[in-house]
Amino acid sequence: MLFKPQKLNPGDKVATVSPSSGLAGEPELKWRYEKGVERLCDVFGLKVVAMPNSLKGVEYLYNHPEARAEDLMNAFSDQSIKGVIANIGGSESIRLLPYIDIDVIRKNPKIFMGYSDVTIPHLICHKAGLSSFYGPAMMTDFAENVSMDPYTVEMVKRTLFSSDTIGQIEPATEWTSEFLEWDVANQHTRRKMKPNQGYEVLQGSGVVQGSLIGGCIEALEFAKGTSIWPTEQYWENSILFLETSEEKPAPEFMTRWLRNYAAQGILHKTNGIIFGKPQDEVYYHEYKEAIQTVMKEYQLNDLPILYNLNFGHTEPKMILPYGAGAEIDCRNRTFSILESGVR
Repeated sequence: MLFKPQKLNPGDKVATVSPSSGLAGEPELKWRYEKGVERLCDVFGLKVVAMPNSLKGVEYLYNHPEARAEDLMNAFSDQSIKGVIANIGGSESIRLLPYIDIDVIRKNPKIFMGYSDVTIPHLICHKAGLSSFYGPAMMTDFAENVSMDPYTVEMVKRTLFSSDTIGQIEPATEWTSEFLEWDVANQHTRRKMKPNQGYEVLQGSGVVQGSLIGGCIEALEFAKGTSIWPTEQYWENSILFLETSEEKPAPEFMTRWLRNYAAQGILHKTNGIIFGKPQDEVYYHEYKEAIQTVMKEYQLNDLPILYNLNFGHTEPKMILPYGAGAEIDCRNRTFSILESGVR
């Protein structure tokens, strides 16, 4: 059972951190970070403070993982800060581990949110017994060109600002992964949206429930065998959520990774799996075939699997609170979170 942080209220102070890439501090991209800050202030009524090392740029933060960890620790220990949001992902968060004090997070629970490589800090929070939030980041969703997507805005308000049950999460009607250069000249150009076909039931029947656990499947590979890899009890009766990154790994990697989850016994312990929409829908059908192949290999043909959900490396996106009870309904092709994300 993970501890739920307190909800956000307008007027609260939130910190921004760069636990992975230092892109937010690059001079040519500073405008993008500032646009995200503006949205947190104008759309959600929050006050924003950048942690001291978070805007020192790519090279500095690559060379100083201890500075990234220091920001994270200070953001949690500062009683005036009510939430922490990652600027962006990358591939560097695993290098924070030697500099993290789990007790700081355990003694100062608060909202923490991000996705992609930020999976690693999520597992750190998980180790500390804190429910964190797999969801939007500053330089992507909050700084979306022209305006934030209403779907994402609703998910933020519903998940972080309310202690009501989150409930059924409908598929987004449209989606985009279009790449537009983060050039200030493009800030008034909306990315092209495509119709979304909704959730797919890959296999299984009926209704299953479990506690949410997962992340970006490539980032999870960094964590296997380390001190932050969840113990067996957290995979029991879980709903596993997995998604792939902008690197668009080949389908054979999906097969290999899922075989490992099967070999660990994780796929036999979980009650169901949800998969996020692949970025650009590259390998959309090939991933489905890889998933179903592994399930057949391990006699898991009846495990409920819901595919093409709006989280991770696609916009707009829902928010998944680690440890929260969730439900897959194969009969009605629905996904629900059965409790609040905050208290």
